[in-house]
Amino acid sequence: MRRARLGMIVAIIGIVMVFVSLTSAYLVRQGLPTLDPSTGRLVHDWLPVQLPKLLLVNTVVLLISSLTMELSRRQVAREATLAQAASIPGVSLGRAIQMPWLAYTVVLGLCFLGGQWLVWRELAAHGFYVSTSPSSSFFYLLTGMHGVHLIGGVVALLAAAAATVLRKPVETRFVVVDVTGWYWHFMAFLWVFILCLLEFAR
Repeated sequence: MRRARLGMIVAIIGIVMVFVSLTSAYLVRQGLPTLDPSTGRLVHDWLPVQLPKLLLVNTVVLLISSLTMELSRRQVAREATLAQAASIPGVSLGRAIQMPWLAYTVVLGLCFLGGQWLVWRELAAHGFYVSTSPSSSFFYLLTGMHGVHLIGGVVALLAAAAATVLRKPVETRFVVVDVTGWYWHFMAFLWVFILCLLEFAR
């Protein structure tokens, strides 16, 4: 568990450094003028992007998925504790009803990614493409980078679900779900940061 968590911390530090760089570039580029080749004058080409309301719905979905992820993590931790107690001779444990929190998290994560795709299509329908302006380029870059990292979290969740289906030892499942849970919480926090950056830093 310690090695897995250390590896996750190292990965998260790398992701933080990438998004800190993108954030600083975003803030600096807002105030920089560019040369207009037709007139030879410096002009400000930063066009504020009107954020679709669907982004708020996506945010709620991701925050709910963070809650279901935490419930899944605690459920597996409880299973691991009960497995140790059940190994004691003479101890009998009843079967508790297990909620499929991990499956709920996967579904919500996929809903979030689908919602982001709809947001991109809505922006494109209003004329905001990647190359429309620097502001739209940064929007697609920030949300796209977050989406790619979230896909990695979904893959990890599917691996944890596969470990459950394949009847892997509960200790192994606990390590996978625990590390993935902390990564998923970080993704939710990172998304809230990105949304606040796009909404207020313009």
